[in-house]
Amino acid sequence: MDRFKELNELVISGNKKGAVVLTQACVDEGCAAEDILNQGLLPGMKVVGQKFEDGEYFIPEMLISARALIAGLDLLKPLLAASNVKPVARVLLGTVKGDIHDIGKNIVGIMFRGGGFEITDAGIDVSPERFVELARESDADIVGLSALLTTTMPAMKKTIEAFEKAGMREQVKIMVGGAPVTEKFCQETGADGYAANAAEAVTIARKLLNLENS
Repeated sequence: MDRFKELNELVISGNKKGAVVLTQACVDEGCAAEDILNQGLLPGMKVVGQKFEDGEYFIPEMLISARALIAGLDLLKPLLAASNVKPVARVLLGTVKGDIHDIGKNIVGIMFRGGGFEITDAGIDVSPERFVELARESDADIVGLSALLTTTMPAMKKTIEAFEKAGMREQVKIMVGGAPVTEKFCQETGADGYAANAAEAVTIARKLLNLENS
């Protein structure tokens, strides 16, 4: 449908106003909310993620596109809920205990939303016990742990240990990220995945949940 292709382009170019107007037009024309989301909005953000990984787009461009997508998504939310359309998966994001940085976490959250995931934001300075509590409450499929300081990186391992102690480790996939975090550190902590940037985080999450082809 040409309308959906046009919506793809509006997201890719970051045209927030245009995305909202065309999303509403699709709704008014009787298009299913799920089709507007899956054929119009989300494919555009997937292109943006690829452009980011290829070095063609940078964080400002990615955020502008994400805002366009989210504006359209917010318009569709009531219709999706009424149609009982489920999110791709549920993700809990938070900055670990002792760390109050949240810019990276917030960007990752935007990209996850752009990928069709439902996000619960735990905030900053989150204790291991609070992560476990929120993961249980939100029925999270993935828990994302963020740290910007090397001094707070050990809190990631403590959080993973808290999930083990609570008997929930097999129920969730745990991802780690942040400026000082590495793939080696991820393996040392026993986390399931590490992403170097926000776009990659979505790709890794989909692989962990076997959603690559969905």
